[in-house]
Amino acid sequence: MKGIILAGGSGTRLYPLTMVTSKQLLPIYDKPMIYYPMSVLMNAGIRDILIISTPQDTPRFEELLGDGHQFGVHLSYAIQPSPDGLAQAFIIGDSFIGKDTVAMVLGDNIFSGHGLNKRLQTAVENAEQGKGATIFGYYVDDPERFGIVEFDPCGKAISIEEKPAKPKSNYCVTGLYFYDNRVVEYAKNLKPSARGELEITDLNRIYLENNNLNVELLGQGFTWLDTGTHESLVEATNFVKTIESHQHRKIACLEEIAYLNGWITKEDILEVYEVLKKNQYGQYLKDVLDGKYLDILR
Repeated sequence: MKGIILAGGSGTRLYPLTMVTSKQLLPIYDKPMIYYPMSVLMNAGIRDILIISTPQDTPRFEELLGDGHQFGVHLSYAIQPSPDGLAQAFIIGDSFIGKDTVAMVLGDNIFSGHGLNKRLQTAVENAEQGKGATIFGYYVDDPERFGIVEFDPCGKAISIEEKPAKPKSNYCVTGLYFYDNRVVEYAKNLKPSARGELEITDLNRIYLENNNLNVELLGQGFTWLDTGTHESLVEATNFVKTIESHQHRKIACLEEIAYLNGWITKEDILEVYEVLKKNQYGQYLKDVLDGKYLDILR
C-alpha cells in the first residue's frame, strides 16, 4: 500500500502564524505537526509515502524530511497548485499510486489510542483484499463543521453529508482514509462541488452506494485532533505533553516507530541521538535503545 499526506492549503485560519510557513511545519509540543500524520502511515506499515503541498512549502518539507531514509521510508513530493479539494490528491498522485492500494491522511490530523495500530493494519488488509474503503468516525459536538455519517439502527452507515445544516448524527469523518485502487478513477470522474472543490465526501459516498465502505468508529480510549485553529494548536500541544509526561512514551516518534518495525538499525538511532542528546527527545531515543520501555501498547 502507498501512503499520501496532504499538507497543502492556504492556512489563513492560523494567520499570522502561517504567513511565512506551512501549518504542518508548526510545532506540536516537541515535534513538527507533520510528524503526527506521518506516524499514522508508518504504524500502518506503509513505507512509500507522497507528501503533497503548495509550491512554496514543498521545498521546506523536503529540507525537513529529505528522502525519508532516516525513518526507514521512501518519501516523494508533489505540488497542489491550489486547494481544489481533498479528493484532488488522488489525481495528483495518480502515477505515484500506480496499481496499488492507497491510504491518505491529512497533514493537520493527530490520532492516538491503545489498539490504533491494529485498526490501521486491518484497514490496510481490507483494501488489499478487495473489500473497498475504510474511513474512521469520531464523535464531535459541532457536527455542522464536518462530513457526517448517518447510521441505521444496526449501526450500518447509510449516508454521508458534508457540513450539514441539520446533522443526522454526531459522528464525523476524520482525515484518514484507506482505499482500493478504484479511488483514482473515481476521483477523476468527480464533479466540483458548489464551492468549487473535489470533495472527499463525494468519493466516500461512491463507496457507500456500492456497499464497499467500512466506517470504523474511534470510541472511548481514542483521541482525534484537527489542528486547524489557534485554540486547537494549544489543545494538541497540551494533550501530547500530558500523555508523554504521564505514560513516558512519545506520540509520533518516527525514529522509534522505524526501529521497532525493523526498518532502521540501532546504529541509525545512535546517529540521531548524537545530534539530539542535549534535549529530552534525544534522551528518549537512548532509553528506547536501552530497552527501558516495553513495547506493549502497539
